[in-house]
Amino acid sequence: MSTEEDAKWLQWVTHQFETIAGKDGEINLQEFKAALNVKESFFAERFFTLFDSDGSGTITLQELRDALTLLIHGDPMDKLKFLFQVYDVDGKGSEGREGWGERGVGSGASPHSASSPRGTGSGSIDVDELRTVLQSCMRESAISLPEEKLDQLTLALFESADKDCNGAITFDELRDELQRFPGVMENLTISAAHWLTPPASRPPRRRPRPLTSAYWHNHRSHLLCLAVYAGLHVLLFALAAHAHRALGPSVMVAKGCGQCLNFDCSFIAVLMLRRGLTWLRATWLAQVLPLDQNIQFHQLMGYVVVALSLVHTVAHVVNFVLQAQSEASPFRFWELLLTTRPGIGWVHGSASPTGVALLLLLLLMLACSSSCIRRSSHFEVFYWTHLSYLPMWILLILHGPNFWKWLLVPGILFFLEKIIGLAMSRMAALCIVEVNLLPSKVTHLLIERPPLFHYRPGDYLYLNVPSIARYEWHPFTISSAPEQKDTIWLHVRSEGQWTNRLYESFKTSRPADCGSKQLSRSLRKRRSQRRPQVSEMSSENHLFCNIKCYIDGPYGTPTRRIFASEHAVLIGAGIGITPFASILQSIVHRHQKRKHICPSCQHSWMDSIQDEDMKLHKVDFIWINRDQRSFEWFVSLLTKLEMDQAEMAQEGPFLELHMYMTSALGKNDMKAIGLQMALDLLAKKEKKDSITGLQTRTQPGRPDWNKVFQKVAAEKKGKVQVFFCGSPALAKVLKGHCEQFGFKFFQENF
Repeated sequence: MSTEEDAKWLQWVTHQFETIAGKDGEINLQEFKAALNVKESFFAERFFTLFDSDGSGTITLQELRDALTLLIHGDPMDKLKFLFQVYDVDGKGSEGREGWGERGVGSGASPHSASSPRGTGSGSIDVDELRTVLQSCMRESAISLPEEKLDQLTLALFESADKDCNGAITFDELRDELQRFPGVMENLTISAAHWLTPPASRPPRRRPRPLTSAYWHNHRSHLLCLAVYAGLHVLLFALAAHAHRALGPSVMVAKGCGQCLNFDCSFIAVLMLRRGLTWLRATWLAQVLPLDQNIQFHQLMGYVVVALSLVHTVAHVVNFVLQAQSEASPFRFWELLLTTRPGIGWVHGSASPTGVALLLLLLLMLACSSSCIRRSSHFEVFYWTHLSYLPMWILLILHGPNFWKWLLVPGILFFLEKIIGLAMSRMAALCIVEVNLLPSKVTHLLIERPPLFHYRPGDYLYLNVPSIARYEWHPFTISSAPEQKDTIWLHVRSEGQWTNRLYESFKTSRPADCGSKQLSRSLRKRRSQRRPQVSEMSSENHLFCNIKCYIDGPYGTPTRRIFASEHAVLIGAGIGITPFASILQSIVHRHQKRKHICPSCQHSWMDSIQDEDMKLHKVDFIWINRDQRSFEWFVSLLTKLEMDQAEMAQEGPFLELHMYMTSALGKNDMKAIGLQMALDLLAKKEKKDSITGLQTRTQPGRPDWNKVFQKVAAEKKGKVQVFFCGSPALAKVLKGHCEQFGFKFFQENF
């Protein structure tokens, strides 16, 4: 920081301190813990003891400023001395800040005498102290490991750091161990609370994304369709207004909006023809039309319909007011607006009352389509009010003399799809044969697969379980591979009312049909496990069932493009892994088809010829989870993938896994550095990660997307396409980075 920035920061810290300290002007241990917002009080107590230089039991503003100045502005050696004091548990911080704050000690000498006896503040860390620290690090990062694994981590770090094997880690040994991890010493920080770190400087103002060339390149089909849509509205409005120019401006506006509404109210249904869109994805039109944005276009068209309807209504109201004021008109304003007496319209003068009814229905549908209703526990309100499109179409036919002509082709297509879907979904009831309750309230369903149910990796279906809700259908991504013939897998996260009822129906009480035919279900399970697939079953919370259900689908998604990509980057956040689970299992199956084993010597090799529809040269799979248990959902699948990768005889890995745990603190944090170093050492020794059991090391925190995409671009494995399934907030971040690097971005609606 410059002198001016440093003064501003100290002023800011003073203000933050005063809001926490209150009237007494000092912070006690409890206030310090609350301000740090730490999960484990061990670190708060250690930091507090070291900050409290006079041992008074409270921290003054001056003590805090002196400590923070050294930690933030000090050199790496100052921070390392503070870290050593924190880890020296039995030292109890007896030397206060003098042990790590004096610049004269920065020459490399220990802040304590290495020859002093241990356990009395001698400046050495024994194995029991290190175990205590690592246990606190685990709690701070929300990591749960068995006691045996904690012992292994402790010994791995202790034996690596204790170079002279004297049973204690000195300051010099800790410094040498940290230097093995590049960049850690330079970036070491407490990073425990916002009020302990200086405010970030404001980033330079960037151009709005729509004005960048990368944005135009990645959204050209989307923007072209919007331009065509806008141009068509201008044309329709102009033609209708010109045809009625003799009737005055208000009628011209009303007729122009009405002609646009004829198109919108009929074509809006085409955007939700899921079977038709799935068929289009297999054609060359998928490269031209933005089929992945069909829901966004549907929503946009809905807003346009509302806006045009309001303008259309206002224009007619103005015209009615002018007519009512005219001496030649025998009708009053309310008669023109609400009755059939004036004879306005082609069916018994019903244009005015049907128009009022249409506007009320439209506003009701708009209100019930808001995200707060759709994504809350009131989904059925959105569902049932959206079915009012049927009475709306009837009213529109009565309202406008030409609407039936616009609706003819879209309406036939719409009702054909509905009839086909209803016939196929209700043709025969299926059964949920197995249920597995997973961490984070995720329900894993195994549904018997119909004989003619053909789908591609990443597709989704609609599920109806009459015992949960007779008339509700909900979309879920198919998480099993198409090569899995007997069952279909669904992973359902409990978010709304329906999904919570589904989970609780298995959690709180066993359904009536659960537990029946256990022998036949077990036989089916054993037989299915002989096939080349991955099972996620566990004995706990695992039920055999025979519950009736119906499915409608399958329907295509953007992930169908993955196998046509050259370098695919798959990013799943939490349960957003489900479409990629199907894809990864399909990759496993295809590789197993290419694998051959010599019956004599058991030598195995892989065919170099891939499937015709698979152009992939490289796949990077990135899975981001908040907590440790969420990795249990698909850990056996990922383990199988790693095993297959080890057997592949080709240059470099075809599939590269990247795992991130956002609740875990990184190596630059004093509350986690020891644990992360130990995890690295043990992973290198055992060839597997202690958190997931995979060979891939689980990284703490969130990915640095700039570094991730820089690495992907540097590999030059072909044209990069990024596929994401997760929260909309993260989608915006990823989309911005993809535009920066020129990657094509596809998002699964989540």
